Amino acid sequence: MSTSTPSLAGSGAASPTGLPALEARLKQDLQWLCLPAKPWVPQQADPEVLDVAIIGGGMAGLALSASLRHLGIRNRIYDQSPAGFEGPWATTARMETLRSPKELTGPALGLPALTFRAWFEAQFGLDAWNALDKIPRLQWADYLRWYRQVLDLEVLNQHRVSDVLPQADGTVQIELQDQRQTPARALTVRARHLVLATGRDGLGGAWVPAWAHQVPRDRWVHSSDVWDGERMRGLRVAVVGGGSSAMDVAATALESGAQRVDLLIRRADLPRINKGKGAGHPGMVHGYPSLPDEWKWRFRHYINVQQVPPPHGSTLRVSRHANAHFHLGTPIQGVSQRSDGSLRVDTAKGPLAADVLIFSTGFRTDWSLRPEYARLAPHVRTWQDRFTAPAGQEDSELDQSPDLGPLFEFQQRTPGSLPGLERVHCFCYAAALSQGAGAGDIPQISEGAQRLARGLAAQLLSEDAAQHFATMEAFADPELDGQEWTPAPALPPYEEVDSAAAPSAPSASAIPA
Repeated sequence: MSTSTPSLAGSGAASPTGLPALEARLKQDLQWLCLPAKPWVPQQADPEVLDVAIIGGGMAGLALSASLRHLGIRNRIYDQSPAGFEGPWATTARMETLRSPKELTGPALGLPALTFRAWFEAQFGLDAWNALDKIPRLQWADYLRWYRQVLDLEVLNQHRVSDVLPQADGTVQIELQDQRQTPARALTVRARHLVLATGRDGLGGAWVPAWAHQVPRDRWVHSSDVWDGERMRGLRVAVVGGGSSAMDVAATALESGAQRVDLLIRRADLPRINKGKGAGHPGMVHGYPSLPDEWKWRFRHYINVQQVPPPHGSTLRVSRHANAHFHLGTPIQGVSQRSDGSLRVDTAKGPLAADVLIFSTGFRTDWSLRPEYARLAPHVRTWQDRFTAPAGQEDSELDQSPDLGPLFEFQQRTPGSLPGLERVHCFCYAAALSQGAGAGDIPQISEGAQRLARGLAAQLLSEDAAQHFATMEAFADPELDGQEWTPAPALPPYEEVDSAAAPSAPSASAIPA
């Protein structure tokens, strides 16, 4: 039997078949699955009100938008970056490859033709896939650009959020600046639900120690800042930290011609084992949100304490340079500027001369860094508002995590203080303690996006139950037109018989099936 389904890379073909064939296969798959569903959420009195607005067009925002669209829920993404530069992949990320195994399906939402592997093999073939170690960072950025395009997701780029305020009418008002023009144009958007898919620094930003602010700003950068490696050419660079991003920025500086790079690492040794991989199974993906608080805290605190080691390849990328120096057990005690403009870095092992510092010190939840959420911040309940860590498991980072409901929604610290806050959903890294890693990590992003989308579908249905019932009552599309049968004129004659003389009626068990 012949079929019109295109042959695909990934189905065993060693040679590339091209993206048009893959896109035809994906289109066929979606048709067979009846996706996307037709919109079903009733239009509001104001037709401009969105079902769901999403802030952030990176991987998480795209996966959620696609999940909502598949369920027939109208949504739109707003992102502050130019098209194709959402998320960190083509801007501030500096690793050569992703840290995740290439086989992970990422935001594919259960559709084989939507995986990175399918996209890669369609262009380069199965042999190239087998030879690939890990996914090149910029190829991942290209894949996400294709993902957005092939699913026809609605993204408005260069729109920066300036204010968010839940309204009494059951909507959330979002103030934005359209930066595609100069001066930027202010606009107001309303949505029944707002999702913050804002990545690793979603409710805060880059963290640096307090003493960093005593160093002239032109003498330091954070690993998440936008900067060109050429800036480090010929300089003595001190990298603060020993994690993955520290290796990435150190390698970038070295490859750009830094005179020397010193990694100042507080710990006496680098962690060797990524403990999080020890819980990378479907049970954790689907069961974590329902765990008791004590177990959620214990899992996340253990990962924080153990820390994630930098990848093997990223570390070798640094150590292969003779002018790279790893200083373990070397916390910084202070920094001052010398008369020639360079820096004196005082450490537990003595002073070090440097021209520039790169802080690879991660991110923290810090609402003060997010003025656009100033109206929300005082009302958001955090874990420290209701949970006391067991002795020996104190963790200030976890204390500041938002205490989210089952739909990743913020909850009010004081009931009634900001009605409608629950219509704002935290689908970014800050959700990890409450909801697990489904809001941003490649291994779980599909499951997280689909879980939130289904939950929003259920809530929208509940809110509009009366309208849906009225629509059902008014439904008048006939299944029958009355011509499908001919009414019998009468019942057949019915005769009384003498039960004593009549033969016995067959039992039910004697009647042939």
